[in-house]
Amino acid sequence: MSQAPQTQESGHQGPISTPQQLMVAVAAAFIIPVAIIVLLVMYVSSHSQKAAGSDALSAQATADRIMPVGTVQIKLASANAGPRSGEEAYKAQCAACHDAGMLGAPKFGDAGAWGSRIGQGLTTLATHAIKGFNAMPAQGGGDMSDLEITRAAAFMANAGGAKFEEPAAPAAAASAP
Repeated sequence: MSQAPQTQESGHQGPISTPQQLMVAVAAAFIIPVAIIVLLVMYVSSHSQKAAGSDALSAQATADRIMPVGTVQIKLASANAGPRSGEEAYKAQCAACHDAGMLGAPKFGDAGAWGSRIGQGLTTLATHAIKGFNAMPAQGGGDMSDLEITRAAAFMANAGGAKFEEPAAPAAAASAP
C-alpha cells in the first residue's frame, strides 16, 4: 500500500498520520479503559470488607436470635423437708392476690375484711381455699397440699384477728401424746 501524498491545505496536522496508527489508537482506546475497569473490580473485590448486617446468617448470630428469653427452674423440695408453714405457703401463693386485695380478696391483716370470714371457722376458710370460692381458683391457682393451704388460711386469718392454731402435720400429730 502506498501512501497518498499529504497536502497541507488546512494547516492542521493530527497525531495519527497513517492507517496503522489509527488502528493502534482505536484498539488502545478500547483495551486500556476495559483493562483499568477489570483491575479496579479485582482490587475492590479482593478486600474482605463486611457491610452492615453481612454477618446476619453466621452461626453465632443465628444462635443469638433463637436463644430462649427465659428459663424455667423447678425447685424440688426434698422428701424430708415437710410441708410449708402457713407464712411460707402464703408468700409462695396467696400473697399475689391478698396483698393487693385483687378481685375482692380480703387484704392481708385487714381485720374488718376478715371478721365475718373468721366467724365461719378455719375449716370453712380452708375448704374455700382448697376448692376455690367466688373469683379465687382452687388452691389460689397453685399446687400445694391441703395441709399447706390450711396453714396459709390460718396464717392469713390470724393476721386479721383470729386465734387459730396452725394445723400440725399428720405424722407429727400422731406422734404427739
